Amino acid sequence: MYGWTVKMSMPSVLAVAMVFFMIPGGVLSDMRGTQGLEAQQLAQGSTHLHRRLKRGWIWKQLFVPEEDPTPRVIGQLKSDSDQGESFIKYILSGEGAGDVFEINEYTGEIRTLKKLDREEKAFYVLQAQAINRWSNEPEEPQSEFIITVQDINDNVPQFQNEPYVSSIPEMCPIGTTVAQVTATDADDPMFGNNAKLIYSILQGEPYFSVEPKTGIIVTSWQNMDREAREQYQVVVQVKDMLGLSGGYSSSTTVTVSLTDVNDNGPTFQQHLYTFAVPENAAIGTTVGRIMAEDGDTGINAKMTYSLEGELEESTFIIKTDPATQEGVILLAKPLDFEVKRRFDMTAEAVNDHVDTRFLSLDDFTDRTTVKVIVKDEDEPPVFLSPVYEWKLPENAAVGTVVGSVSARDTDTVNNPIRYSVDKRSDITKAFKIDPNNGTITVAKSLDRETAAWHNVTVEAKETTQNHLSSSVVVFIKVLDINDNVPRLARDYQPYICEGTSQGLLSRQLLKEGLLLSAVDPDDPVEGHHFYFSMVPEKRINPNFTIRDNQDNTAGIVARRSTFTRKDRTQYLLPVVVADSGSPVLSGTSTLTISVCSCQPAGHCPTGGVEALALSMGVSLQTLLGILFCLVTLTGKQLELPETVSQKVFYYGESGVGGGELDFCQPTVPMRPHPRRRERRMRREDVRASIRMSLRESHLIGPEDEVFKQFILDRLAEADQDPYALPFDYLQIYAYEGSGSPTGSLSSLDSSTLESDQSVCSPRPSLARLTPWYGAREEDTLF
Repeated sequence: MYGWTVKMSMPSVLAVAMVFFMIPGGVLSDMRGTQGLEAQQLAQGSTHLHRRLKRGWIWKQLFVPEEDPTPRVIGQLKSDSDQGESFIKYILSGEGAGDVFEINEYTGEIRTLKKLDREEKAFYVLQAQAINRWSNEPEEPQSEFIITVQDINDNVPQFQNEPYVSSIPEMCPIGTTVAQVTATDADDPMFGNNAKLIYSILQGEPYFSVEPKTGIIVTSWQNMDREAREQYQVVVQVKDMLGLSGGYSSSTTVTVSLTDVNDNGPTFQQHLYTFAVPENAAIGTTVGRIMAEDGDTGINAKMTYSLEGELEESTFIIKTDPATQEGVILLAKPLDFEVKRRFDMTAEAVNDHVDTRFLSLDDFTDRTTVKVIVKDEDEPPVFLSPVYEWKLPENAAVGTVVGSVSARDTDTVNNPIRYSVDKRSDITKAFKIDPNNGTITVAKSLDRETAAWHNVTVEAKETTQNHLSSSVVVFIKVLDINDNVPRLARDYQPYICEGTSQGLLSRQLLKEGLLLSAVDPDDPVEGHHFYFSMVPEKRINPNFTIRDNQDNTAGIVARRSTFTRKDRTQYLLPVVVADSGSPVLSGTSTLTISVCSCQPAGHCPTGGVEALALSMGVSLQTLLGILFCLVTLTGKQLELPETVSQKVFYYGESGVGGGELDFCQPTVPMRPHPRRRERRMRREDVRASIRMSLRESHLIGPEDEVFKQFILDRLAEADQDPYALPFDYLQIYAYEGSGSPTGSLSSLDSSTLESDQSVCSPRPSLARLTPWYGAREEDTLF
């Protein structure tokens, strides 16, 4: 029987514990099995105890120090059956077998082959076997064991999270935490003191200190002032081996900044600030800058300035420059050296944010004196009014006074001033000014319709010294007078359809609008009021009339029942347009009304300009004369009232169905009219004119205004014309009509022609109808 023998080269308790830890599980299980068998035998009452002991391994050293470059034997595996005959062969397998560790197959010694690093691998797990060389049978079962790499202090502590930056408020109490530094060591913290660290201050005392085990940095100085020193560099060192000799160390720097608190108030460095400003300085001019020093920064240094003293005049204001925190004094009102030459004020600076933990309220305010001196300057003349505005009518005569401007020299010298008009503002030279007193008069006739406003620039200039000048604008409004004649708003081209009913406003009359309107360049105060009417001497028109709508518009009304192009294609209608000015002005425009063959919807396809080749423009007297001539020449019977046929014409039938006319010529020869001229007309035009005249003579009754006015007009013509025919001739009778209650005005029925005044010929004689052609040439307007 062989027992287990353990040989150890190290007597330490730790080594013993490691050895027992690495005892192969098979051996322990065999031992437990043997004890269990003995207990079973005892329980059965056996008197003989058979003990079976397993062969064991003999192990030596199982530890190897790291970083040892020299190969060496670190232990020995030996079976207790090995008596030195070398028949047992040892075999090693597992982690590092063959390249890190090797075993002597005869002695069982384990040797290292290279340098080991615990930080790379801390232990190795291997298996060992012992077999018989001759039979290859195992002398010992395969057993597992561990080789541990022992740590040495070969690593330097390293700080984490570098760089370290921290800030604390100034004036903070002692013990205020600044920052915490942390270092690590790669050595084994469970073996010795290789990885046990300790912190200390190398730089930064006496303001800061560090806790040795935690690395927490705290303040150790009271009332640190940022204004005295704003930043600190604290150097912290860490050592392993608890700071003992032979250990490693490293250091790091912590940057500590002091943040500002409002522990300083504003302070003026001067007790008096003096500035000078010219009297002609513009509003907003910077007079000067003042500055109150404040040791704080940021929001704690912000301050507001104010002025006290002569503020009732509000001549100066002060503002804070946000970039420099200076007080900027600005001019708020114009200065006048002749009125006030010096200003004395008190300036105050107050912190916007105060902190009573460090200072009292009064410590956040400071005051100083500000003096502003006004310098005299030569100033240009000043007009008494900043702007002038006058009115005058457009018919103002040349030389009329418009108004006067006035300026004065505000300087103490009081230089003389001369006035002039800027030529660029009065190109037409409509005004002139007296250079001595500034009186403006009219130089040319004005026309409101050409220029309703005149903006004239007047200049006032000193006659001595620097010849300074200033200007002012004079606004002259030209008032309207009624000096323009109204006229129709546009060129109307009216037309009327054939068959238009009498008295109705023709919708076709105005192609581009149903109403007439007018325009007038004048601009009355109460607005325009236009009045439309016919021409006074020709207001009785048998065809059309004007209807004033009393709203600045007018319409045209047809007075006849029908219109045909065969009768007449165009009518001329004079329209008088009067305004409401004072005096009243009026203008006459003539409308050309065309007769059109309209479509069923009332639309004129040719725009109202369709007409015959020759429009009818002869007078009524001419038409009647031509009618009589045609009857005489053609020998046709004219159907007239019986009285007319008896007194004027003689009609007899011939035996062959023909007829002969006996015409009695007057005994008194008619003299030709001095203003008469011949007119040549086509036969078809003459016939159309005769038909129209006859139709009009029967349609218009004796009570009609047209009829009455016509008779009066013809009477006036006969009275004024020494060459006119007697009043009782055929033209008058044709318009007199029949059935008049007053009886006939014609002398045709009164008596017959005396035999001595006429000579009857057996054949009809033709008489010239020159007297019937008309007293004078004129066109009747319809």
